[in-house]
Amino acid sequence: MENNSNQTLPKNNKPKFRFNYNWIYGIIAICLIVLFLKNDFAATKELGWTEFQRFAKEDVFNRMVVYNRKNLLEATVKSDKKDLVFGDEARQYGVEPQIYVKIPSPDKFTDFYDRLVEEKKVSAELSFKDGDDVFWNLLSSLAPIAIIILVWMFLWRRMSGGGLGGGGGIFNIGRSKAQLFDKESHTRVTFKDVAGLAEAKQEVEEIVSFLKNPGKYTELGGKIPKGALLVGPPGTGKTLLAKAVAGEANVPFFSLSGSDFVEMFVGVGASRVRDLFRQAKEKAPCIVFIDEIDAVGRARGKNLNLSSNDERESTLNQLLTEMDGFGSNSGVIILAATNRADVLDKALLRAGRFDRQIHVELPDLNERKAIFSVHLRPIKVDQSVDPEFMARQTPGFSGADIANVCNEAALIAARNGKNAVQKDDFMNAVDRIVGGLEKRSKITTAKERKSIAYHEAGHASLSWLLEHANPLVKVTIVPRGKALGAAWYLPEERQITTREQLLDEMCALLGGRAAEEVFLGEISTGASNDLERVTKQAYAMVVYFGMSDQLPNLNYYDSTGQEWGFSKPYSEETAKQIDQEVQLLVNTQYERAKSILLEYAEKHNMLAERLLESEVIYSEDLEPIFGKRIWVSRSQEIMQQEENQQQIPENPQVSSDEK
Repeated sequence: MENNSNQTLPKNNKPKFRFNYNWIYGIIAICLIVLFLKNDFAATKELGWTEFQRFAKEDVFNRMVVYNRKNLLEATVKSDKKDLVFGDEARQYGVEPQIYVKIPSPDKFTDFYDRLVEEKKVSAELSFKDGDDVFWNLLSSLAPIAIIILVWMFLWRRMSGGGLGGGGGIFNIGRSKAQLFDKESHTRVTFKDVAGLAEAKQEVEEIVSFLKNPGKYTELGGKIPKGALLVGPPGTGKTLLAKAVAGEANVPFFSLSGSDFVEMFVGVGASRVRDLFRQAKEKAPCIVFIDEIDAVGRARGKNLNLSSNDERESTLNQLLTEMDGFGSNSGVIILAATNRADVLDKALLRAGRFDRQIHVELPDLNERKAIFSVHLRPIKVDQSVDPEFMARQTPGFSGADIANVCNEAALIAARNGKNAVQKDDFMNAVDRIVGGLEKRSKITTAKERKSIAYHEAGHASLSWLLEHANPLVKVTIVPRGKALGAAWYLPEERQITTREQLLDEMCALLGGRAAEEVFLGEISTGASNDLERVTKQAYAMVVYFGMSDQLPNLNYYDSTGQEWGFSKPYSEETAKQIDQEVQLLVNTQYERAKSILLEYAEKHNMLAERLLESEVIYSEDLEPIFGKRIWVSRSQEIMQQEENQQQIPENPQVSSDEK
């Protein structure tokens, strides 16, 4: 038993000496106390009562203080009488040293002093005090020093982020703020947790393969890309994709934001970059992910105030040096994310630094369906919820928007006391996010309600009658957010847009203002948002897309954002022509909208009256008025094809016989 116990104990189990910075506080406090006591008592000497009487008769004291309660006397020695009192040690007692004497009693000292004054005419000033406790005197003397020490310790800890040994200490201000995720410190995220983004995941699979088996590439002389830049709109899953890469490769993952490099102190950003890459090399193979890299990677020399961004530019220079400095096969791969790739410095995007740009776009129909399936897992839903239907109702939504829809639907269902989240809850969640919260309590007059109804009916009518307009889903005159009325459409998911499609969309947007003028004889401010969108679209058609008769095939837009920074790339005469072309486009479509509404005036008015009655109408309510919509969008064609496929019997033998 003894042998076994000895084997289990380590041989060198002595505790290691660790220096504690708190010891510094104690040493400083002791030194201050010693200095205080030395300065306070070194200039004081105790005398006997007889010796004091002898010196007092020789008039060597300036002032004398008698403490009644303590039978103690303190006296200050004249500067020219120090040698007489202190002898050879006079130099150690300062300019006006003091002595203290234990007197028999205040009354006896008073008698002695009175005789002394009568006989020798002593000039010393005499005063009487009750006297305090010695401990209280010491405490009151040390209190200011203690307060100074405590304040200093508090400020020191605040600057050091809670302790001098921490990573945020004043001496560690140049250290990297990157957060390290490894096998033991975080929940592993893989590509299975990332819905959609099929093309983006395919591009980063090569990085994962290299981190898992680097010899496969290095043996053939291949070099893995040093960096990959994830570019895309906010909420599309760039950060999640980077974490999935680290999870799949099962390697350490350094995560930080571009703003973590920026600091008010000069040289701190560059120091943090150096420390980050030093840590990354120690953990190699690993991944360094810099989110929102545009905070530190903006193009240099674009600011008018040349001295304001020296620190940021020095940080960027250090980042460029580090990215181009470590070895090609060191196993450190840089991933970065931004939605402003156009403002990044060109040197940062060159080959050898960020070799690849991976575009993470908004999800399409199938990807939205997969994202809904992921976010619906923790939510209790009933059979009426169909991820595919929800994906069709949310065109242009990002992954973050879809997550918000699912969460909002769960909150709405809980607010209404339901046991499960239903389809209506999801539709209300989409309406809540897109249009805002319903405000049925907002007071509107009968005239305003009629104007809103005719306005929204104008949008609905033109979207139903025009070929390329987005098909209507729902229209309401219940105020939502800042809008007094709203209409929801199902935009067609297309990669390119023709001139005819843009014109039909402009005409449908102008339908509300046209309906007010045609049927009410007056216009209102309710069309301000429509006019803003129409003006921007017309301006884009002329300036960006070259869809103008007077200025065809010209594009005045710089996609890089680095060429024209101080002036417009066209003359004043061209600007005048642009204004004329924009005005012509808008006026033409406005007149077109009025002519169509006049042609279908009766049906438009029926729709407006029904909207006044029910406040909310859907696309099914337009078919009895306008008839079946002639123009079928591409998304509707896909829905019809899928419905037809579902109606085909599952038995292949029966299907072949029928054919």
